[in-house]
Amino acid sequence: MNGRVLRTELKRSVAPWAGAVVLGGSLAIFFLIDGMWWRDTAGWAAQWTSMALWTRYLLAFWWPLAVGLGAVYGLRDSRSRMAELLATTPRPAWRRAALPAGALALTLAAGFGLLVLVGAVQVMLGDTAYGATDYRTLGWLPISLVAALALVAGAVFGMGVARSLPSVLTPPALVVLTLATTATLLRQGSDGEVPSGPAPNRLTQLSPATAEPREMLLTLAGSVHLGQAFWLLGLLATGFALLAAATRRARLLALAPVLAGAALALLILPVHPRDTYVVDKTAAAMVCDGPVCVTRAHRSHLPELAARGVEALRLLREVLGDRAPSTVREDTRPRALGGQRDITADVVLVDFDEELFASAKGKDLTRALVAQGLAPNCHGHSAREGGGREDVALQSVAASWAFGDPRLEPLEDRGADQWARRTWEQADTAWQRLTALPPAEQRARIGELHAAAISCEGYGRLPALAGEASR
Repeated sequence: MNGRVLRTELKRSVAPWAGAVVLGGSLAIFFLIDGMWWRDTAGWAAQWTSMALWTRYLLAFWWPLAVGLGAVYGLRDSRSRMAELLATTPRPAWRRAALPAGALALTLAAGFGLLVLVGAVQVMLGDTAYGATDYRTLGWLPISLVAALALVAGAVFGMGVARSLPSVLTPPALVVLTLATTATLLRQGSDGEVPSGPAPNRLTQLSPATAEPREMLLTLAGSVHLGQAFWLLGLLATGFALLAAATRRARLLALAPVLAGAALALLILPVHPRDTYVVDKTAAAMVCDGPVCVTRAHRSHLPELAARGVEALRLLREVLGDRAPSTVREDTRPRALGGQRDITADVVLVDFDEELFASAKGKDLTRALVAQGLAPNCHGHSAREGGGREDVALQSVAASWAFGDPRLEPLEDRGADQWARRTWEQADTAWQRLTALPPAEQRARIGELHAAAISCEGYGRLPALAGEASR
């Protein structure tokens, strides 16, 4: 009997539309918009954890919508003027509430589950410039499970509130309130190593939506999953209790679960953002082949990088002698956008988010490693950070000299804007003046360039390489 009624609910109610909106809307955003989710190693199709975090990020839109759809669903009895009639039936109120709530919860969970399934297929196929990953982890599961719980809890809570406050203004009011609260809690600064917002961190984590993923190795701490689960279970229990409540006293008592869940969550959730977004130690563990090391999450890059890395280290020894780096290692330290990297003379740092290494293969990869070893960039210039043109031009001069090229070979496209043209004009001048010097003087200039790059002595190194006074 219950199964037949549930099928009727799924066929004749608006419940299936809720799951369809979550699934269709998310896929439209991911596939029709060329956003940051396709850009780097933290893209939604690059790694399992980043895939789960990107789907959680979309809860900033879908969670308020789920609450609003639940509220619309909860007004059904009052709109049809059947509330008093149903109250006189011998069937318990909680049983009458269970079927519509279950139908809405089922469709929302199914819609989000299909979204995660599509993301999982993308990760396994490696539909990005970085190729498929062979790193397998179950650490993404709690992220997605809490997201599904949030959608279900929000929808049921919306139903309960609308049943208690049967007004046409209830659904839009709940949507606006939830959307404003979520947006406020989600707002984050870009100057920290991990996402942080203006509100206290514990309060921020009551929102199920996560910040936009920007570091492949960052994930949510276990205490975040646990605290959010308690809060959302309390919200779900309150919503269902409001659905079944028939008196004012029962409605007041229905608030107890959400208050208890929030109190328990605030005791468990981390105080500081650094304890909320943590480095996945398993993914960040180093896998090495001789002097070349990458993270376990990127071990599929190791065969190519190891072969080219050994060749690059040999060329660097020929140029720099005892000052040459001895290892190649992936950069794993989280940093603020545009923040300074930890540069040392004995290590060539590789960041797969940078265009220099994102898709480089064969000789291009060797050139990139030599360039990074001779003139390491102190600040990253990934798709998120931009900039870095002077660094790339400087590295192009250094790599072309090391490879004995007859002319300057840019490591990246020169660009067409005024600043790019000016930078590459300086690079051409530096190249011509450098190659016009005696070999010993050329080697000395490259050594000075390397020392200045290691010490991160600001800008103006292209004019200095050309023999002009630096700015």
